[in-house]
Amino acid sequence: MTTYVEADRTADTEAEILGLYRKHLSKGRATVAELFGSHMEVESSGARLRTSDGKEYLNCSGYGVFVMGARHPRVMELVRRQLETHPIATRILLEPTVGRAAEALSSVVPAHLNRIHFALSGAEAVETGLKLARANGKKRLVSMRMGYHGKTLGALSATAKEVYQKPFRPLLADVTHIPFGDLEALEEVLSAHPGETAVIVEPVQGEGGVILPPAGYLPGVERLVRTYDGFLILDEVQTGMGRLGEWWGADLYGVNPDVLLAGKALGGGVMPVSAALASRKTFAPFDKDPYLHTGTFTGAPVLMAAVQGAIEVVKEERLVSRAAELGGRLLPELSRIAHQNLPGLVKEVRGQGLLIGIEMVEAGLAGELLIELFNHGVVGNHSMNGSAVARFTPPAILTDADVTFLLEAFDKATRDLLAERARMPEGGR
Repeated sequence: MTTYVEADRTADTEAEILGLYRKHLSKGRATVAELFGSHMEVESSGARLRTSDGKEYLNCSGYGVFVMGARHPRVMELVRRQLETHPIATRILLEPTVGRAAEALSSVVPAHLNRIHFALSGAEAVETGLKLARANGKKRLVSMRMGYHGKTLGALSATAKEVYQKPFRPLLADVTHIPFGDLEALEEVLSAHPGETAVIVEPVQGEGGVILPPAGYLPGVERLVRTYDGFLILDEVQTGMGRLGEWWGADLYGVNPDVLLAGKALGGGVMPVSAALASRKTFAPFDKDPYLHTGTFTGAPVLMAAVQGAIEVVKEERLVSRAAELGGRLLPELSRIAHQNLPGLVKEVRGQGLLIGIEMVEAGLAGELLIELFNHGVVGNHSMNGSAVARFTPPAILTDADVTFLLEAFDKATRDLLAERARMPEGGR
């Protein structure tokens, strides 16, 4: 039992950390934390996370990181072993862990993508893809509206959202943003600049609010890129490693990109790791000069141990098929509950595998839904480009009890949201 003194100390600690956020990190981030009661997460395991006051939550958040849950024993075992022997390499001598990680990753991607550059963040992987396009003579770039590719300067040029781009312009030159799903618009740009253009696209737009591609769209993108001698970058930082119910969106939708980008779940929910994968031909400029594109911590042994563990776990525990199965169970039930409990307030519930979005009729409702879910023990995501969409990215290790808990919590949260809206004055809605 928590004593009065312990509870008081917990409150003081949370207040102190909130103050440190305001003083040293971000006042805006502190404000977001206050909306969720200033709770402080201190422990995670599997599909659950715990806060400093001892409460436990089902973690359907993490923006795609936790495909295998938090602190999976196999990933932790390999990372601990590497920490105790050789966590960071000189980058001068041969180092076996990065070689084995590359071998493991190449075993689960389309066969032609057998050259790999490891990095830490998804944005770094995007930068690598953009530089590979440049090194192969493609000076122009096409990305999709509502797409999200990171916020470093090059990646931000592809992330087509005004609020993120405006303070940092000018960004990369010769970048065109077109609607996701519009093959005519894509052909217009590619035909105007044959042989000059790289296209970057997500199989499913995650931060856009779980926007699924129209039937035939991604194969159509690849066909047009090949017709006009372009360059195709498939951004699978969020959608890869089984999230969609296939290893990659490339597999699900039948496309063969010049570069495939991986990240988030690649580090097993333990380490920050990303990668850009390419064919031998595409990777040739980096093969020729190993110092052309480098980073101090790329391929660090402790990170590569996590990659090996992550791929082992997804294979051995059949998490790809598990994600497809769980998504097939959750999506129709979440849709039924949402439309039943929130009539007129939900536009659509959509998803693929364990990437699921609930689009509300206005952005404020999505935030309110996430707070109500939290009050009932579930942590979800907002969508940075699709602000009216609350998003679930649960792990593929959910048990039947977890599924029941999630659906019951969603039912209670949506009922509470409707009741709260009914109490609000008409002008405040």
